Amino acid sequence: MALLSPLIDLQPLTLAALVLVVAVGIWLLSYVVDWLHELELGAGSIGYVPFMEDPSSLDRAQFPSVFDKSTKYLSLIMPAFNEQNRIRSTLDETFSYLQERVKKDKSFTYEIIIVDDGSKDNTTKIGFEYINKYGLDVIRILKQGVNQGKGAAVRKGMLCSRGQLLLMLDADGASRITDLEKLEAQIANGVQKHQASSKQNLTSKLDVGSVPVVAFGSRAHLEKQALATRKWYRNLLMKAFHLCVLLVAGPGVRDTQCGFKMFTRSAAQQLFPNLRLKRWCFDVELVYLCKRLRIPVSEVSITWAEIPGSKVRFYSFVHMLLELVLVRLGYGFHIWKIHTNSSKST
Repeated sequence: MALLSPLIDLQPLTLAALVLVVAVGIWLLSYVVDWLHELELGAGSIGYVPFMEDPSSLDRAQFPSVFDKSTKYLSLIMPAFNEQNRIRSTLDETFSYLQERVKKDKSFTYEIIIVDDGSKDNTTKIGFEYINKYGLDVIRILKQGVNQGKGAAVRKGMLCSRGQLLLMLDADGASRITDLEKLEAQIANGVQKHQASSKQNLTSKLDVGSVPVVAFGSRAHLEKQALATRKWYRNLLMKAFHLCVLLVAGPGVRDTQCGFKMFTRSAAQQLFPNLRLKRWCFDVELVYLCKRLRIPVSEVSITWAEIPGSKVRFYSFVHMLLELVLVRLGYGFHIWKIHTNSSKST
């Protein structure tokens, strides 16, 4: 009774407000716990294997798995949501570069995977035009029925890739495709370091994918220019976000959100089955997973252009902060397990 006496002395309205706050807190906690468990479902596997979208045939063929033997040197994964106004120019620039590279190096092989994340416009239709032009072996469309988020789209595309190296790039053309060579060189450097430490002899470039290494494109060198052009409140929000990222993932990566990242096949096999976040902060979770799995990460400065229509809205910042909380809670309380022996399917 002595412990309850302070509560008994409270005014009825104050006591009612306190009870309401506690009830709301319990409800929010249960909601977050349920969300954490929901995101844990399917982790450690590739889940449902989707079918390819082929405009010239009614036959249905499933995508391969990242756990299968690689048959391409480079896979380019391009998540897209309502990108009909921008994806065509991005694809034209990308194909121009890739075809020129094939002319110089006949052994160079590639594939482009467009992951249509529930678009309501003609994104898939435009992709079909390129399939008709270049063939299904070179460009493929993975269509998600409903919008699940960029993280979910990238995860699915990575898990259905055939390349030794896997590049994630945005459909809006904000990055310069030729900069992939910078990431490629950084990957090669990481592989050489691994080779030196393990005394392993890599006899061909296809062996590159067997070593877990990651290279992130970075816009950190453009930060001063960005601060000068953005509104003050956007700069404040970004500073707060970067602080939260530091608390969750730790130091080491200055620009976690750049949409230009390269993974070796081995790194992708370890990282993407474990990826839970489906939207904005999946990049931060990738950094966290790299540290936990001891996969080396390096940053490379790239050319970047701000594209109209690519602005992050205020409510998106709120969602990003919530996702960072989920990462901290999920792994901190061991609700999210890191699977090291990922399976091919559920």
